[in-house]
Amino acid sequence: MSIPPVTNSHLRESAEMNSCNGKVNGVNNGNVKPFKVFVGYDPREDLAYEVCKYSILKRTSIPVEITPIKQSDLRSSGLYWRERGSTESTEFSFSRFLTPYLANYEGWAMFVDCDFLYTTDIKELTELIDDNYAIMCVQHDYTPKESTKMDGAVQTVYPRKNWSSMVLYNCGHPKNRILTPEQVNTQTGAFLHRFMWLDDHEIGSIPFVWNFLVGHNKVDENDPTTMPKAIHYTTGGPWFEAWKNCEFADLWLNEMEAYKKEMKQV
Repeated sequence: MSIPPVTNSHLRESAEMNSCNGKVNGVNNGNVKPFKVFVGYDPREDLAYEVCKYSILKRTSIPVEITPIKQSDLRSSGLYWRERGSTESTEFSFSRFLTPYLANYEGWAMFVDCDFLYTTDIKELTELIDDNYAIMCVQHDYTPKESTKMDGAVQTVYPRKNWSSMVLYNCGHPKNRILTPEQVNTQTGAFLHRFMWLDDHEIGSIPFVWNFLVGHNKVDENDPTTMPKAIHYTTGGPWFEAWKNCEFADLWLNEMEAYKKEMKQV
């Protein structure tokens, strides 16, 4: 890919001095390997991508390497060639499943949609990793009420909806070897989004607060375990005019302002 990964080098030195969860990507020559994060990128949501990336790097206490999954780069590299279908609301609807391939089928890596806002150190998420699973995700029981989302894209309904919007991949797991460019470009949406290359027992569960669906999941003020650690503006976020007043819009807008302020100082 022509876009180089973004690494939080300003945090890496202090992070390497701390103990790191060896299950993530291990240690190489005494240095902690960065946790690889692949973020779905769509030109319509460039700002959303930048804010998502910023929210991760701002809070992490471990080395993190962030790479956008850009369809244009994948096409020019010969890794992606399937035609876009009418139900694909973003450019990364299918390219997301190249994550294990892009991570060289090594270690653990995360894919996440660009419409996320992280409120917590991603180290907490990596501490949930269990090598017994091929993937781990929030296993939502979600049926959207809206017929459209974002900027008018058609809202589709299917089993395991939103499970694939944030996935921890055990990239070295033998079952994930099936996720080659050939398979990702030719398999059906049902096969990919429902993780049909895996048995159910190979899919680990993560608490819903790591993929907190705006408008669906709810916070219980008396239960701190329901406070979102990663907010997912799944139907549309405040970077779209129609969703500028959605729930948790203020948190995203504050993060955007902090991001823009820091960019001016660079």
